[in-house]
Amino acid sequence: MPFLGQDWRSPGQSWVKTADGWKRFLDEKSGSFVGDLSSYCNKEVYSNKENLFNSLNYDVAAKKRKKDILNSKTKIHYFHQEKWIYVHKGSTKERHGYCTLGEAFNRLDFSTAILDSRRFNYVVRLLELIAKSQLTSLSGIAQKNFMNILEKVVLKVLEDQQNIRLIRELLQTLYTSLCTLVQRVGKSVLVGNINMWVYRMETILHWQQQLNSIQITRPAFKGLTFTDLPLCLQLNIMQRLSDGRDLVSLGQAAPDLHVLSEDRLLWKKLCQYHFSERQIRKRLILSDKGQLDWKKMYFKLVRCYPRKEQYGDTLQLCKHCHILSWKGTDHPCTANNPESCSISLSPQDFINLFKF
Repeated sequence: MPFLGQDWRSPGQSWVKTADGWKRFLDEKSGSFVGDLSSYCNKEVYSNKENLFNSLNYDVAAKKRKKDILNSKTKIHYFHQEKWIYVHKGSTKERHGYCTLGEAFNRLDFSTAILDSRRFNYVVRLLELIAKSQLTSLSGIAQKNFMNILEKVVLKVLEDQQNIRLIRELLQTLYTSLCTLVQRVGKSVLVGNINMWVYRMETILHWQQQLNSIQITRPAFKGLTFTDLPLCLQLNIMQRLSDGRDLVSLGQAAPDLHVLSEDRLLWKKLCQYHFSERQIRKRLILSDKGQLDWKKMYFKLVRCYPRKEQYGDTLQLCKHCHILSWKGTDHPCTANNPESCSISLSPQDFINLFKF
């Protein structure tokens, strides 16, 4: 509720809401009206507006924070989820406006996609890219939908006890981005009250504590295990792992697996899968025996170049009708051969699609 002074550009007078209504605030020491909050606040004691309210023993800020937390907990029920959407990048006589990243993120059914093991890694990678650089481009409803989907992802990981490291990295990326936006960039770039974002950051810290406290128990099943398989089958299965950190974790499970995880041919194929020959030649590392140390080369290459992304299922864009949908989802296409018109989109390609 603004109260302006004589000059409309001035901050106005200081008013406080009481049981009898709004009253002008008096300085307890001087007994005079306080015209500017900045002159009242000491930089050492009162660093922000919340500290001012706390020092005056008013519960206005507490009530506001409670209301913001209640609003942030509310789930989104008033937009419809679709299996496909039309991506329009310009205004025509038939259609006005543009399709934004937030609109596509709200309308596509990502909540159901995280339940599919083929699409889980794709959605998590998309959430990570949005948390890094696109969070401020989302609308308020899209940001709330982002947090709701993230909550479902965390609950699924806590229940299944799978992909723990992947979600830890996602939460750390999101928390770092929020710290930068709140402290360095400023609160004006975020949609909503600052108390709501502080509560969300506290929620992220709570999720991180839950993930760190997970104790994976050995299953009670006493049948054939991975180590009971022949060595050729064990190596064949380990060659299907696309992340070197998974090989290191698997080697720490048993002494026999540690010997297999150090296989030079295994790490050589992993390097050749993710990186080109030119990139590999620039990062050659020799071992003490004079041979190429493919394991050290892999982790050095990861720090220098991006790895090849691999997903079981991806979003696809039809070049003929400009419809975005999941792979295998039928959409109303007028092309003679719809499959030849579809191109797969990586999570980064999905974000680039809405950069105008």
